[in-house]
Amino acid sequence: MAELECSSNPVIHTSNLSHSNGCENDEHFIRTGTFWTATAHIVTAVIGAGVLSLAWSVAQLGWIAGPTIMIIFAVITYYSSCLLADCYKFPDPVTGPNRNPRYRDAVRLYLGTKKAWMCGLVQYVSLYGIGIAYTITTSISIRAIKQSDCYHKNGHAYHCHFSENTIMILFGLTQVILSQIPNFHNVWGLSIVAAIMSFTYASIGAGLGIGKVVENGKFRGSIGGISTSPITSTSRKVWLVLQAIGDIAFSYPYSVLVIEIEDTLKSKPPENKTMKKASLLVVTTTTLFYMLCSFFGYAAFGDDTPGNLLTGFGFYEPYWLVDFANACIVVHLVGAYQVFCQPLFAFIEDWFLNKWPNNAILHYEWDIPIPLLGLYNAKLFRLLWRTAFVITTTVIAILFPFFNQVLGLLGAINFWPLAVYFPIGMYIVHNKVQMWSVDWVLLQAFSFVCLLISLACAVGSMEGLVKG
Repeated sequence: MAELECSSNPVIHTSNLSHSNGCENDEHFIRTGTFWTATAHIVTAVIGAGVLSLAWSVAQLGWIAGPTIMIIFAVITYYSSCLLADCYKFPDPVTGPNRNPRYRDAVRLYLGTKKAWMCGLVQYVSLYGIGIAYTITTSISIRAIKQSDCYHKNGHAYHCHFSENTIMILFGLTQVILSQIPNFHNVWGLSIVAAIMSFTYASIGAGLGIGKVVENGKFRGSIGGISTSPITSTSRKVWLVLQAIGDIAFSYPYSVLVIEIEDTLKSKPPENKTMKKASLLVVTTTTLFYMLCSFFGYAAFGDDTPGNLLTGFGFYEPYWLVDFANACIVVHLVGAYQVFCQPLFAFIEDWFLNKWPNNAILHYEWDIPIPLLGLYNAKLFRLLWRTAFVITTTVIAILFPFFNQVLGLLGAINFWPLAVYFPIGMYIVHNKVQMWSVDWVLLQAFSFVCLLISLACAVGSMEGLVKG
């Protein structure tokens, strides 16, 4: 597949320009992002809750299918990010290069308003679901810290049980406060801290796995993954394999934020070049980390690989290191929640402001003095709606606290439309690929195969949620 070059006469739906504030030339907005801030955002988006389930995923798939599927998703994610990066700007003969600050803005210009609504629906449902998943994962990690200390004190056979509901509520209260950060451009500090935490706990997970393999004196696992048994029937094995593929898809949830991250960058060097470099670095590096965590996790535990590598208590000692790794997960997810939810916050607020531009409630604001930070401009609507959003993600997480199943379902929902269908659709329109040409057939066949994978993974994860 050739690379999409948005800089050469794209075929766009210019009739839709008036419907998108994001497509107007807004050079007055100061963008200060760099290669390193983009890298931090991407790391925060890519290395997240999904890395902890990868050892379990490889255990379901085996030594051949597991690594192969992981590499396939990594390649698709990088290629998709390149296509999307090139579509951030489009040339206009009158106004010059104009920006698409959001994914759906690019889809609107290339594919029309209806598909832009489809894209927005899938994207924002995915972002909302990620908020739920991160609430669940945070509570699991904090509970694991308490359990680790309990096991260390009382022995591994002791029944150490702690409720996750209170933890989820506390996480929700924290997000209510952080959600008042005005917009995506202001969360780069959180992203840098979260990125450091990501590499820290991923490294600890890999190191513990290596240590366990050395302790065992052998590599566990098999070519075909977990074998069938009276407990794991053939049909159950199929469901678990589908769920595992969905979990791997979720571990690369980056396409959903490519354009939003690119909109934070300085224009020199060109934003698309900076994004491609950052994407290549992050996707390559994180895939290596994923393989280390998943391979050594599976090699350490074989068929007994836990669903969450650091909270499933395959590792008990050193307990302080397990505690530290889980603390890093918590810090990372506190920031990652905002990285994923800020685009959704902005969409809802922009929609209301465009719908009711003169509504007093939407515009009511006041200044709050914050020591050492100066004045904070508080807005009533932002406070009410974002608080309500966090409450709903918290409540749903309490009702459906199923880690692997939720990740698999989100991966299935996110993968095909956002990483395959819309980027390929824009590529076909831009390059005027003729219907039924060789390129068109190959692209459509590739998209169709990815659709089947997404549907199968969604069904497998739904089955797990229903049984869970």
